[in-house]
Amino acid sequence: MSTISITAYDVQVPAARATAPATRLRLTRRGRRVVAALAAAPIVVALAFATISGGDALASREGGAPAGTFDTVTVMPGDSLWSIAEAVAPAADPRDVVDEIIALNQLASSSVMAGERLSIPAAYSTEG
Repeated sequence: MSTISITAYDVQVPAARATAPATRLRLTRRGRRVVAALAAAPIVVALAFATISGGDALASREGGAPAGTFDTVTVMPGDSLWSIAEAVAPAADPRDVVDEIIALNQLASSSVMAGERLSIPAAYSTEG
């Protein structure tokens, strides 16, 4: 038969190895992108929510423009904004009048259709 001998050795660990060394957190480029995306996510969600629900701010109970701030003109066949501007404000520069009519009526372009009703600023409606 064989014998097994167990011997106890006194192993001493140096003090420097006894505690684990403190390492700095190192992020890779991908890790920085992930952290940035996680930090930006609440902001993106808040902006999306504000954009979607922001339509309520446009509606109001006001009656619109005060009375007497503009008159209306019906576009006749063959009329253009230039001819309407010359008719309602003969003393003014037609380019300025056309610009104000476009701004007041929120037109996308300067083309108008016969039968269309346009608002004319009161400053020009009293001249013609």
